[in-house]
Amino acid sequence: MSARLPFAIHATDGPARTGTLTTPRGRIRTPAFMPVGTAGTVKAMLPEQVKASGADILLGNTYHLMLRPGAERIARLGGLHAFMRWEGPILTDSGGYQVMSLAKLRRITEEGVSFRSHIDGAEVALTPERSIEVQRLLGSTIVMVLDECTPFPATHEEARRSMELSLRWAARSKAAFGAPEDAFLFGIVQGSTYADLRAASAAGLLSIGFDGYAVGGLAVGEGQAAMLDTLEVTVPHLPADRPRYLMGVGKPSDIVGAVRRGIDMFDCVIPTRSGRNGQAFTWRGPVNLRNARHAEDPRPLDAASDCPASALYSRAYLHHLVKAGEILASVLLTWHNLSFYQALMARIRASIAQGRLADLEAELLAGEAGGDIPPL
Repeated sequence: MSARLPFAIHATDGPARTGTLTTPRGRIRTPAFMPVGTAGTVKAMLPEQVKASGADILLGNTYHLMLRPGAERIARLGGLHAFMRWEGPILTDSGGYQVMSLAKLRRITEEGVSFRSHIDGAEVALTPERSIEVQRLLGSTIVMVLDECTPFPATHEEARRSMELSLRWAARSKAAFGAPEDAFLFGIVQGSTYADLRAASAAGLLSIGFDGYAVGGLAVGEGQAAMLDTLEVTVPHLPADRPRYLMGVGKPSDIVGAVRRGIDMFDCVIPTRSGRNGQAFTWRGPVNLRNARHAEDPRPLDAASDCPASALYSRAYLHHLVKAGEILASVLLTWHNLSFYQALMARIRASIAQGRLADLEAELLAGEAGGDIPPL
């Protein structure tokens, strides 16, 4: 399959690049961060707020949506875009990771995976063909192949068997997907932290042919250094003219480090989950609004931000909301975090265009090391 997803690279800075993906649902500026809308919503956010933060694309999840409310029901209601009132592109995870992390009594065979729902215990089968069918019913713009997310740690032999199974599933996913005009299919490189397995996985996927290539099986406990080392030996095996997506990553320093190694797309629950737990990301590292030192701090999280949650509410008020368990705390801190992440991506894109990505990384790391400035 020749790649059908238009991808224009505008500038590079070493392996890092900035560009534009053009889809029928709109353009995606890369490097891009996708807020996670697992079950048809970015938790605590309106679609309009997510769009205003600068997000070009959202992530949805096959596993959760097929269990509740059901892919067929969403299709009858006009597809996921209409269902959640998001008109931009949507990428859907195939469900493989959630089966590994959430499902009860799962059993993996050559055919696929059978498991009991974490919601009601019902027995469910997920094959490569069914995963593609569900994602097409949802109306996904970017569809992911079904893979087995290899647990960490894994022996070389365990990782090899898992990677080869994922390659066979990728071929079946490709056959089931066909060549629709309104959607695109990404393969997923597996192989744990083993360089030879990552190279073999990439070679196998390229022989099948996909519109883009994801790196999976990372951010599962291996640590940042091992993750970045794995990217260094994986990305060179991926085609330069195709988008590269690092699944489930990450913290700001993770993202900048991965961009420097050639990654174009990211998703992670960290900014939304942290917001719901009282943590805000800033250019000087994370701020825990539960801490008592914020109780009389009149400063906003970021006075220079265009996001109202960042600029208009004092840290003292946010501390009060968090301590009182008010829903508004989740709303405001999630809003701030999503805006911060999109501001980070905008600065990354600008820094690549200026050939100064290393400077941005150094600034970010220095800010995190210095810590948040306490009030006078």
